[in-house]
Amino acid sequence: MRLTETEEAALREFYTAQQPRLVGVITLLTGSRAEAEDIVQEAFVRLVPRWQKISRYESPEAWVRLVAVRLAANRHRNAARFAVLLRRVPPTAVRDPADGDGIDLERALAELPMPARQVAVLFHVCDLSVAQIAEALGVAEGTVKSRLSRARQALSQSLTLRSTDHG
Repeated sequence: MRLTETEEAALREFYTAQQPRLVGVITLLTGSRAEAEDIVQEAFVRLVPRWQKISRYESPEAWVRLVAVRLAANRHRNAARFAVLLRRVPPTAVRDPADGDGIDLERALAELPMPARQVAVLFHVCDLSVAQIAEALGVAEGTVKSRLSRARQALSQSLTLRSTDHG
């Protein structure tokens, strides 16, 4: 649905009033103002198509804050998962990419079947949720989860094998 001029003006006013405070709150959660700004922007992007409904809520700011907090939690969780994957790679495998000997993540991704590659990239690079990926690909959430699990396992094995090749 397209917003009327009045609704659009109300949304702009809401954004102007709420964005600075929300960035401050999310900065406290993330420890990074830049990351907080990205998260808050994403929360407002998610609000726009729902504005006609959410603007009638008793507290639309609570909805945006909840979305932003969940996005921050998701990013933190994803970063922690990525850190776990990196810890599995032996330190000797991490070389200066300028040497041309670094781990070739693109090659490892290319070895995955396309369905597994899609969910891995959408989840870890695009920061989409399982539900969003399921919707985008037209598959069940369980399918996304199993593909993601297989992709993580394959990438972990592939990157570990490559690291021993370099050692």
